[in-house]
Amino acid sequence: MNASSAPLKCLAGVRVLDLTQFEAGPSCTEALAWLGAEVVKLENPKGGEPGRTSFPGPAGSPDSYYFFEFNANKKSVTVNLKSERGLQLVKEMAKKADVMIENMAPGTIERLGLGYEAIRALNPGIIYAQVKGFGEGSPYEHNLAFDMIAQACGGTMSITGMSDGPPCKPGPSLGDTGTGMLMAISILGALYERKATGQGRRLQVAMQDAMLHYIRFAFQTQAVTGQAAGRTGSSSGSRVAPSGLFRCAPGGPNDWVYVFARQRDHWDRLLKVIGREDLIGDERYGTPLARAERQAEVDAMVAEFTRRHDKQEAMRLIGAAGVPAGAVLDTMELHNDPSFAERGILQTAPHPTGPFKMPAWPVRFDGAPPTLAPAPLLGQHTAEIFGEWLGMSAGDVAGLRQEGVI
Repeated sequence: MNASSAPLKCLAGVRVLDLTQFEAGPSCTEALAWLGAEVVKLENPKGGEPGRTSFPGPAGSPDSYYFFEFNANKKSVTVNLKSERGLQLVKEMAKKADVMIENMAPGTIERLGLGYEAIRALNPGIIYAQVKGFGEGSPYEHNLAFDMIAQACGGTMSITGMSDGPPCKPGPSLGDTGTGMLMAISILGALYERKATGQGRRLQVAMQDAMLHYIRFAFQTQAVTGQAAGRTGSSSGSRVAPSGLFRCAPGGPNDWVYVFARQRDHWDRLLKVIGREDLIGDERYGTPLARAERQAEVDAMVAEFTRRHDKQEAMRLIGAAGVPAGAVLDTMELHNDPSFAERGILQTAPHPTGPFKMPAWPVRFDGAPPTLAPAPLLGQHTAEIFGEWLGMSAGDVAGLRQEGVI
């Protein structure tokens, strides 16, 4: 256990039956697991969920780094859903669960006989959650979707990229993890409500719909201009100067610093840092709009300063003066920054195939983030969960395994 982390029990006693795969659903259930819920991942005995094997992993490991990232702190049970006995086992587990969540292809869960009405009849208090690509009533509700499809159809690509270039997919997986976080928050709300009402809920979120939540600023821009929000490159999206990336020494692919000086006091402080005190009080640059009208000139002043410093030094000097500034840090720089490990933001999971350093849950609870437990091996907890949830003996579990049910 990382010395700067602590096991959380916020959701102690909450049982989550997890029928999700890849990223959108697993991101949601992993969030619940970080918070202390018992998340039981239900997987196919033959290979498990596709995320285990669809991406590279460490040499000799049956699982991918991708799977490690999105399934920490969970338990794994194997059940053959093509078996009548297997489906009955899932229904028995659903009776014991507080939350059941799935993100299968449209219509799959219903064809299995595990749809909302069937599960609600068994457990009226269950929080039944579904993550889909497109929402019910959408003309595309039966279409499949992944992160990049949601980002294309949900508007994020249309506002990303240079103004004179094509749409571009944002680097973060907003369609997947972004959707998962919205569902996790909604599940927490439904669990809290159930404490008072005793009633469950059916929760649904579509990845396309979730993207609209993340581009609300673009919609306000459209309201102001009367036109579809456009691409603004690395600027803030509003008429402000300076607001963007500035090249730093020695000129590598990520040797840039972002500088944003909207307020008058920020601008005056920045002028002192870059050695242009002569412009303090000059009304030609007195407002964000005035500076935006002279953007090329303003940007040239800032760039002349940043090119003489590396990005870390530029960020330190500008930031210390009280001006928002941020160096462009790549994944290796972040991975190797000792402060993240010291604070428990990056933690190393003691996985059976070898240690794996990964981002942990970033919210701190009383000064510490939650403890990271490694993603489970396929079926690692089948006997444990069937014993605890369903009261089965070791012999019962062995018999199911022999029958090919698990």
